[in-house]
Amino acid sequence: MKLLRSLTKALLLAMFLVFALFPLFWMLITSLKGGQEIYAFPVRYWPQTPTFDNYRYLFRISDFSIYFRNSLVVSLVASVGAMIISVFSGYALSRMRSRRPKFVLLLAMYFTQIIPTYMLMSPLFISLAKIGMTDSLIGITFAYVSMMIAFSTIMAKSFFDRIPVALEEAAMTEGCTRTQTIFKIILPLTLPGLAAIFSFAFVNIWNELFLAVMLLSSNHKMTVPVALNSFISKAGVNWGVLSAGIVVALLPTMIVFAFAQKFIIMGLTEGAVKG
Repeated sequence: MKLLRSLTKALLLAMFLVFALFPLFWMLITSLKGGQEIYAFPVRYWPQTPTFDNYRYLFRISDFSIYFRNSLVVSLVASVGAMIISVFSGYALSRMRSRRPKFVLLLAMYFTQIIPTYMLMSPLFISLAKIGMTDSLIGITFAYVSMMIAFSTIMAKSFFDRIPVALEEAAMTEGCTRTQTIFKIILPLTLPGLAAIFSFAFVNIWNELFLAVMLLSSNHKMTVPVALNSFISKAGVNWGVLSAGIVVALLPTMIVFAFAQKFIIMGLTEGAVKG
C-alpha cells in the first residue's frame, strides 16, 4: 500500500514537472531554431541545426541590452525602496498598541490589493505628468515603489509580530535607543523576511507591463516586458527573437530565487506562523 502511494505521488510529481517545464523547454529550443525550422511540419522537438542568430538579433539590432539594463536598474531600485519603506511601516504597525487604527490601516492595505492595475493608470499618469515624470525611469520607479509598499508592509508586519517586544525592552534597558534596537537586533532577526519582501517586489516589478507601456514612450527607455511586447505586431510574431528574449528575461528572476531561496522559504514560513 505504501509502495502504491509512493508511486502515485512520484507519477503526479513527474506529470506536474512535465507540464511546468515543457513551456520553458519549448521556448529554449525555439530560440535556437532558424526561421524556417520554427514553422516546419511535422514539429521538431530539437533543432537540427542550432543557431544563435535570434540572440544576435536581440542584442545587436533590437538594443535589447539597453532594455535589460533599464529593467534591472528600475527593478533593483524600486525593490530596495519598497523594502526599506515597508520595514519601517511594518514595524510601526506591528508595535502599534491601539487596535482600531491598526485594523483600519491593515484593511486599507488589503483593499489596495484587490484594485486592478488598469484602474490606477489614469491617476498615476496624471500625477506623474503634473511633476514632469512621464517617460522617465525615475517616474516609473516611484510608481512601482508606491504599488509594492502595501503588500510589502503587510509581509513585514507579519515578520515583526514574531519578535517578542520583551527583546526590545531588554535592549533598551541595557542602554540602546529605539533606533539602535531596530538596526542592531530587530533587522538581523528579520533578514529572511527582508529577502522574501525583496524577491516578491523584484519579480513583480520585473514582469510588469501595463504601467511601463503607458508611462514610457521613448525607445531607449523601454523595459524588458515592453520590448518583448514590441515583437508582436499586426504583421506577425517573430517567434525566434521573442523566445530568445523570454529566455534572457528569465535569468534575473532565476538568479534572485537561486540565491535567496533559503531565506525566502524561511521568511514565508516565519511570517505565516505566529508562535
